[in-house]
Amino acid sequence: MSGGEVAGLLVAVFWAILVSFLAVVLVRLAQTLKAATKLVTGVTERAVPLLGEASATVRSAQTQLDRVDAIATDVQEVASNASALSSTVSTTFGGPLVKVAAFGYGVRRALGRKRGAAPARGTPPPVVVRRTLPGARRGGRGRERGKG
Repeated sequence: MSGGEVAGLLVAVFWAILVSFLAVVLVRLAQTLKAATKLVTGVTERAVPLLGEASATVRSAQTQLDRVDAIATDVQEVASNASALSSTVSTTFGGPLVKVAAFGYGVRRALGRKRGAAPARGTPPPVVVRRTLPGARRGGRGRERGKG
């Protein structure tokens, strides 16, 4: 065999090994792509129903929030109406009731004085005009200030 034939034989063997190696790599790559395709298909089959359920849940939650918003608006309106009613009742009946109570108190007091009853509790004793203080108490504080 000549040098050219050996070189050609080596190149042919090298190409055969390279093609075999590439064939193995391509077969493994095809198997990996099949497995990935199955995995993606499985995930898709499970994810689509889950996304549908999640969408239904979000719609249901939105409906419930709309109801709660309507209820909160109604409660706010009722509270506003109750406040207005309370102030109206207070204005309408408060003044006259105070006047009636004051009138009743005045009548009782007048009747009590007319009968000669003792003065009502909490009233101050009558003031005596021209009463002088005893000598010991007269101006006691003023003198102490001057000494200090």
